[in-house]
Amino acid sequence: MMTRSQQGRTNRLTRPSIAVAAAVAVTAGVVAAAPDAKTAAVAGPKLSLIAASKSVTLDSWKEEPGVYLDLGTYLTSEKGAFEFKVTRKSYKDPVVASQIIRNGKKTTTKVLPAGLVKDFSGLPGFMTVDVVDAAGKSVLKKTESFCPNNASGRVRPDAPANSKFPQSCPANPFTLGSVWGVENGWAANTYAGYYSAPVQLAAGTYTAKISVTKKYRDLFGIANKPQSVKVTVRERSWEQPEGGSGGAAAKVASSSPHAGHAGHQAAADPAPSGHAGHGAPARTDAPAAATTGAGATFNVGHGPYPPAPPALPWALKKQAGKDAFGAQGFSAARVGDRAGQTDGSRQAPGTQPNAKRPTGKAAVPNVPKPDLRSLPAYGITVSDGYEDVPGKDYLAFSANVWNAGPAKLVVDGFRSPGKELMDAYQYFYDAKGKQVGYTPTGTMEWDPRPGHEHWHFTDFASYRLLKADKKETVRSGKEAFCLANTDAVDYTVKNANWHPSNTDLSTACGQENSISVREVLDVGSGDTYTQDLPGQSFDITNLPNGTYYIQVLANPENRLKETNHKNNSALRKVVLGGKKGARTVKVPAHHLVNAN
Repeated sequence: MMTRSQQGRTNRLTRPSIAVAAAVAVTAGVVAAAPDAKTAAVAGPKLSLIAASKSVTLDSWKEEPGVYLDLGTYLTSEKGAFEFKVTRKSYKDPVVASQIIRNGKKTTTKVLPAGLVKDFSGLPGFMTVDVVDAAGKSVLKKTESFCPNNASGRVRPDAPANSKFPQSCPANPFTLGSVWGVENGWAANTYAGYYSAPVQLAAGTYTAKISVTKKYRDLFGIANKPQSVKVTVRERSWEQPEGGSGGAAAKVASSSPHAGHAGHQAAADPAPSGHAGHGAPARTDAPAAATTGAGATFNVGHGPYPPAPPALPWALKKQAGKDAFGAQGFSAARVGDRAGQTDGSRQAPGTQPNAKRPTGKAAVPNVPKPDLRSLPAYGITVSDGYEDVPGKDYLAFSANVWNAGPAKLVVDGFRSPGKELMDAYQYFYDAKGKQVGYTPTGTMEWDPRPGHEHWHFTDFASYRLLKADKKETVRSGKEAFCLANTDAVDYTVKNANWHPSNTDLSTACGQENSISVREVLDVGSGDTYTQDLPGQSFDITNLPNGTYYIQVLANPENRLKETNHKNNSALRKVVLGGKKGARTVKVPAHHLVNAN
């Protein structure tokens, strides 16, 4: 269902689907010299830097100059997985990263040096890239972070068929816990992708030298064996898209979608929120080319704009056909489930609604239940009402409600023929996954507004703007949501699902003519609504300047059964200024998280 993909969501390829192609492609480069005595003494898996190819061709577009340095280098892990647990106790505490070393039944934890890892995007300064031109002159030197969860594949046929680790590193600024890893016998792309800016290289031929920085070679026992790759940069234009791989997909991936404005008006909330020109949008599409395999987890939330293409491994590059622009490669419109490939949009059995309404007496059994929690608002901006609602000022924001477990939230909606609303039911499961109870829990409604166009579960969350005394002054009209696992918030909690199934909105929340819908929020994941969507704003036209708090409140009417109702609220301080038609907002850091 394309309307769902157009809301800013495509999921990356699952690792099983790329294993064969990646194994064939990178096996030839696996052989590496044994580490010296110093590195051999370091406990943990044997890690090697390899290059999948001795040469790559990269595109620079005339319309948006810049080259994304996906050079096809990989980090392999042998004799065990390269595994990490990354957490912070609260937003007042720093991020702590620990390497998990498994040797048979023995597990050792090695805490990385304090301050080395500051967020959840990966290991900072892991790679160095030196580029020289055909004359031998150095034209570029830079460092890259490394996310062990980047797109990967097996490097030998007897390696595990599937990687147990999540796909990509979280991008939400309020992430609480993550798990990183390169599976035993696998290799992960070293390109930083989503977190890396393009570089300026003129068309021509270069040589790139890629190496692991000394601090990480010493820390993890990696041999000092840099890789050399010949790089051909070709300049291309969208007016002449033929000839070349990854064309349209690379362009879509590098483009910022935050342009234009859709006039979204609804009875519950007339405030438009798809504002153009946000200075710091909450969601930026991954700038990586379509062949990289590096990207933000789940593309970070609901949004009304076409998403970046999913991060595809370079090994699948030649399997792509012509995309929507006529260029070789993948585009967001073409990605989906087909033979040997899946982007996660296939509706797994666990996410399909029951065929019929539940029968028998409703009951809430004594089994594990979800724990809904809110993250502080972010992506906070101000704008006027543009031509849609002239003379108005709005405070827009992004919000996320996540499930801390230990049980997933499962809500089914059933529609009686001819009725506009679905009746919603929450389901409960025992330790073996058997359904053992259900309870009515409100309704679902069809939201026809651009950027939504799916079934929303009502009263899932509420947004309120509080005065300095924390008393309510404005309430957003949005209190209905499509539930989907858009963000990996904390994959270290009990029963966290590292591979949630409904991360692709094309199947998460149904179509207008659906007779039933199942919406699931899995353990460890959250559901982000970006500030571009209708309902994600407050009308601040007549509010005086001063200090306010944006409140994100999960389960406001306590209709959903959960383990704890006392942790459902999150506040984010904002300071309004300026004058009518030119309002400003300052967003102080939330403890150690300095993200507006």
